[in-house]
Amino acid sequence: MSEEYLISQAAPTLAGLKTGNLFPCSYSSWSSLLKEIRAFNRLLSSKGLCLIPLRHRNNRALLYLYRPARLAKDLSETEAAALLRREGYSDLRHTRCLAELICRLQRFEEFPHEIGLFLSYPPEDVRGFMEHAGRGCKCVGCWKVYGDEQKARNTFRAYKHCTDCYRARGAMGTPLERLAVADNNKA
Repeated sequence: MSEEYLISQAAPTLAGLKTGNLFPCSYSSWSSLLKEIRAFNRLLSSKGLCLIPLRHRNNRALLYLYRPARLAKDLSETEAAALLRREGYSDLRHTRCLAELICRLQRFEEFPHEIGLFLSYPPEDVRGFMEHAGRGCKCVGCWKVYGDEQKARNTFRAYKHCTDCYRARGAMGTPLERLAVADNNKA
């Protein structure tokens, strides 16, 4: 996996705009992919970032680049915590929630709907998606919006602008460690 690929898939998280990004990655050797992930973590951990595999099968991995301190804050918010409890998460510490999410991703083919809480989706939109089975949303961008449409559209534009800028800077040779913004609230 190249730095350019990571930048193109997770620029908003690298920039500190988003808690986490989820993206697929092909690999020929599981041990080689784990070695690459460890190298990225050595490079990014000082910025408050962590890269982990959530699921892998048939030489495809689902990777999650995230900011642990921010994930802890997001999942502790009242509506997010209520949604997680409703979905059967008993221990709401972010590390336990992440472990439970990994188990669910391994067990089931479908993504659990609460995954949006791990990706900075507003809890009201995650709840709306669950309650309406993905129908009747106000708009669709990075996720289906059931709450504040204008705020979501602004966020979608910010994520796209960030991704475009980061891709351009990466293509000009700016290294990943310079693109990654430090998280001053690291866990």
